[in-house]
Amino acid sequence: MAERLPLWKKWMYALGQLGWSLTSFAIGNALVYFYMPPDGVNFPQYITRGAVWAGLTIVGLALGTSRLFDAITDPLVATMSDRSKLKLGRRRGFLALSVLPFALLSFLPFFPISSNYTVNTIWLFTTVIAFYWFMTMYVTPFFAWMSELGHDPDERLGLSTMISVTWALGYVLGTQIYLFQTMLEKNGLEPVKAFQTVTAVYGIIGFIFMLLPIIFIDEKRYCEQHTVNEGSLEAIVNAFKEKHFTIFVIQDLLYWIGLTGISLGLVYYITVLLKLPKEQASQVQLIMFFLSFLFYAPVNMLAKRLGKKRLLMIGFIIFSINFAFASMLGKLNMSPYIQSYIVGVLAAIPLAIFGILPNAMVADIAEAHGKKTGNYKAGVFFGARTFMQKMGQTIAGLIFPSIYILGSNEVNEFGLRLSAIVSLAVMVLGYIALLFYNENEILKTLGVKTLTQEN
Repeated sequence: MAERLPLWKKWMYALGQLGWSLTSFAIGNALVYFYMPPDGVNFPQYITRGAVWAGLTIVGLALGTSRLFDAITDPLVATMSDRSKLKLGRRRGFLALSVLPFALLSFLPFFPISSNYTVNTIWLFTTVIAFYWFMTMYVTPFFAWMSELGHDPDERLGLSTMISVTWALGYVLGTQIYLFQTMLEKNGLEPVKAFQTVTAVYGIIGFIFMLLPIIFIDEKRYCEQHTVNEGSLEAIVNAFKEKHFTIFVIQDLLYWIGLTGISLGLVYYITVLLKLPKEQASQVQLIMFFLSFLFYAPVNMLAKRLGKKRLLMIGFIIFSINFAFASMLGKLNMSPYIQSYIVGVLAAIPLAIFGILPNAMVADIAEAHGKKTGNYKAGVFFGARTFMQKMGQTIAGLIFPSIYILGSNEVNEFGLRLSAIVSLAVMVLGYIALLFYNENEILKTLGVKTLTQEN
């Protein structure tokens, strides 16, 4: 019988999330800044900065290609992890193999190797694609591990809450990259060297934190030892045949489309609809983050009392109200600043809900599926969920910029209001999809107390 993780080892697991959150920040958020710096940032030119094909830039193509590769390889790595027979364990072994190249590749793209644009372009594509491969090798088994380290729904919910907290801490530290760059410049480093130094330090710190779960958690001691008796493609197909999972990923896809819509549109809602300076968008984002952080503990407690499904449905309702409000920004008889803060406050609650519960729900679905079929393949379920998440982000990235400029060649009020209404419709569809999700059936399969009333 597998032992339960002591609390301090649960934190060792959660701190691995802080590590990969920090390690992945620079490439995910600052690659464009480095290769296409804004006015006033004195970086050398390493690649062609203008459009090279169909209005697209080299750095944009590098990011787009690598993220598509990332999405496709998620299910592949998931099945490899599920079927792995590595001595350290099928999850821990993958983390150990990937952690060093993942950390190194988090800053190597910021160290071009030549003065030749073509050589640097090849270096950029190669290192960024390799980065996302090793990131997937670490992150997908890391999430799947939660299903096996948590031995019941409440324990998995607790682990999901902990990794949500540590992810947020890593992300916040990552956002200070420009502040740290400025501090190093004031101490005599050239701008590019200062920025490169920060990315390298992020990689080193992230590496140390990512090692913690590998060092301190013995998978054979704390996880039931299971095997998968399905081929890779068969495992993925059968995961989507699980009705609970199919309903879950449909609502998750819709959530990510809507969330990406507000992420992309917020600065325009602030500057175009409310006529406020762009700096206000940063303030609203800070409010969204810190308030959602405060809601983590209440969400955890309410999920145990009300159930995860009910809370997700509440999250969809609040997001729907927020988007309805956003569609009227600038037309209401109140201060523009107050309107912007209302958007931030309303978004904070569902961000906390969706930041914690989905991972715990996937873990429950995977465990219930394993009990029914004898195939414990949490990696496949988490890999498939991540694939759908990235598809939602991709769909939103394609459609929302076009909606913003509808009726004009530039972002305009009509397009922005329509985008908020589209996001509202997507959230309503997510709510409807959840109506068909039977949480009690999953809990019954897991052999734990069911909710008194199924939504």
